[in-house]
Amino acid sequence: MNNMTPIYILDEKALRRNLQLITQVAERADVEMILAFKAYALWKTFPIFKEYIKSTTASSLYEARMAFERFGAPAHTYSPAYTDDEVNVIASCSSHLTFNSLSQYEHLYERVKQVNPSLSIGLRVNPEYSEVGTALYNPCAPGTRFGVGVDKMPAQLPEGIDGFHCHCHCESGSDVFQRTLVHIEEKFSPWFSQIKWINFGGGHLMTRADYDIELLVDLLNGFHERYPWLHVIMEPGSAFAWQTGNLHAHVVDVVEDHGIKTAILDVSFTCHMPDCLEMPYMPVVTGAEITDTMDTPNTYRLGGNSCLSGDFMGYWRFPGPLKAGDEIIFEDMIHYTTVKTNMFNGITHPSIAIRRLDGQIDMLRAFSYEDYLNRMD
Repeated sequence: MNNMTPIYILDEKALRRNLQLITQVAERADVEMILAFKAYALWKTFPIFKEYIKSTTASSLYEARMAFERFGAPAHTYSPAYTDDEVNVIASCSSHLTFNSLSQYEHLYERVKQVNPSLSIGLRVNPEYSEVGTALYNPCAPGTRFGVGVDKMPAQLPEGIDGFHCHCHCESGSDVFQRTLVHIEEKFSPWFSQIKWINFGGGHLMTRADYDIELLVDLLNGFHERYPWLHVIMEPGSAFAWQTGNLHAHVVDVVEDHGIKTAILDVSFTCHMPDCLEMPYMPVVTGAEITDTMDTPNTYRLGGNSCLSGDFMGYWRFPGPLKAGDEIIFEDMIHYTTVKTNMFNGITHPSIAIRRLDGQIDMLRAFSYEDYLNRMD
């Protein structure tokens, strides 16, 4: 990069590679793949997505509107709770609307069907099984607020419920889906004869290099053989944008305390890479090696430029000493990052660009002081 501005750069070639793979899986396994906005919402790239997929999934009023107005197709919508003042617009922007609870169904079913008679209604169910290790991301942990457990299911589904939605994964392999599917069928197959579709949610990381695509295809085709009337939907989430772009940052200063060297950057973990702290995970830094000690030369913590004391991670070992002006590239920073950034502390927000197939970099969005002010208008 020729300037000091932090920037996310999405690679169109990598994005199309992922889209092609996901489309191939969809065709081989006869499933509908849809884009989940909670993982990726760069709407200026939707024309690329529309070459491969037809639908998206939304979890809020704004996402439903974005699906309808920007993607150009009604959304598959699920929310933990629809509010009375938003649900009419959500229903008008959706093709599918899934309720999180039977009480929400009872309160809103007739209303949303009046707004949109063609709406297909779903119910989120809780298989009470998930291999997600981080509690913050586990949708099936005891006390979860997501979905209806089998013990609360009526023998006969209420009027108009066409499908089930279940989500149990987070960047998981097909072996995890294989084990999860056993629990889903054991608990909820008695109701399958009453529904038309099932949505297996997100977290299926089929574009990861070690993902077993053949196992996934076999599992889905086997499911079709057992329940041929069920239309199957999946929301790969991270898989669409997996390893499609990086966050380019720069060293502003290097400080040292108690033998710990910290390179302070022009980006922030808490503002621009929040998943690193929430998950938590150490991102790959181009040219550096992750280590757990400061005992080797040229090893640094990387610190953000916000005032949050914990806005740092470490340690990385670099080929040589770091100095102000050095570029730091955080790899794979498009999914679940560009959608979760914030302007805490009012620090400069990274721009967002795309590297086209011919190598040209086009700016999708540059942020300014006015963007910061508008958040508080």
